Amino acid sequence: MYDTILVVNKMKVLIATKNPTKIEGAKRAFSNFFNNVEIVGVPANSDVSEEPVNEELLQGAKNRVENLKSIVRDTDIDFFIAVESGITNQLGAWQIINMAVIEDKNGKQSIGSSAGFPVPDELVDEIIEEDLGTVMDKIFNEDELRSKAGGVSLLTKGVISRYDLTEQAFIMALTRFINGGVWE
Repeated sequence: MYDTILVVNKMKVLIATKNPTKIEGAKRAFSNFFNNVEIVGVPANSDVSEEPVNEELLQGAKNRVENLKSIVRDTDIDFFIAVESGITNQLGAWQIINMAVIEDKNGKQSIGSSAGFPVPDELVDEIIEEDLGTVMDKIFNEDELRSKAGGVSLLTKGVISRYDLTEQAFIMALTRFINGGVWE
């Protein structure tokens, strides 16, 4: 836990998904810095590939926030948020990362990413063609890992879960909002 928790009356946050792991990851991230936070999931499209690749990760999260804002016109919402998981090789090797976008009620936006984990070269095409969740379910003989701790939990022997990666991405995006203008 961090030294300072920002006290708020009742913060309302909408997340552009109904996926329970993404919602829980967001709750964990926000609860590090704010008390009395309500996070509600509302499905919103990413308008990118089923398995986002490279720039589609950030674009998909931004699209989800924009689509969420067009669906819900409640003026009492403090933050609109989204996270997109996908595959990237922009640092020279294939890996899976999460990209988060947070936009406050005034339109100020911030982004953040999670830690990434490597993808074996022989699985890249299959992941891009199908999606990571489907491939992980096949490899580990599981069902709907994406709605649970995720394949990363199996790969790290339970040390890091999908919840953790989502939380990390949102914490990184929150840095713009929790530092009192120092990190604008």
